[in-house]
Amino acid sequence: MFMIKSSIGRKFIQAVSGAFLIIFLLLHATINFFSVIDSFTGKFGIAAADDKLFTAGDGLFKLGCDFMSTPVISIMVPVLALGFLVHIGYGIWLSILNVKARGGVKRYEVASKAKTDSWSSKNMLVLGLVILGFIFFHLSHFWAKMQLPEMFGIGTFENNPYLLLCTTFGNPWILCGYLLWFVALFLHLTHGFWSMFQTVGWDGKVWFKRLKVIGVIVAALICLMFAVTAINAAIQAPNFI
Repeated sequence: MFMIKSSIGRKFIQAVSGAFLIIFLLLHATINFFSVIDSFTGKFGIAAADDKLFTAGDGLFKLGCDFMSTPVISIMVPVLALGFLVHIGYGIWLSILNVKARGGVKRYEVASKAKTDSWSSKNMLVLGLVILGFIFFHLSHFWAKMQLPEMFGIGTFENNPYLLLCTTFGNPWILCGYLLWFVALFLHLTHGFWSMFQTVGWDGKVWFKRLKVIGVIVAALICLMFAVTAINAAIQAPNFI
């Protein structure tokens, strides 16, 4: 009950769930970036037409997707979904409680510490909702065509992840939408990273400044890998679709 009723407990749950999601995003971005490496090694688009995992000769990105289809990762999917729900639910709840505690939205019009906060720190809820909207869009383009048919037998399974990349990012409007999403994700992560450590008490003056820099680096790395993957797929699309 302490975790739910106390502000410290709620923020701790938010921090832990956020840390879990950052690790997943880093893994996901790395596997996606394998497709860029495949473009330089000549293996972009190479995926055996079979249902086996880790077929010899497959491109690095296809092998990475096979890893995401292994039983261990599949078991983690419900845990990941729960982590997302907890992080989103607590984020909305904490935002509402913070607004009430400050006496309403208009309290930001008076001089306060919030005035000196970054734009992203004051708009975490808005950024979170934008990110959430694109997550559903993303799931419908990739997860629903790969993991969903494998796990629940729903829909048509697409064995070639390169085709999904090119079909999706080959559309200029979808590409632009994703790039804007990556910007929102970057802003959300830069604040969330150092805030996560601050919540667990790691907020000394020296390390707090370092954590802000590390947060920017981690967020930039994740979002750049996603962005480069999308742009590369758009470049490859005319020759692949």
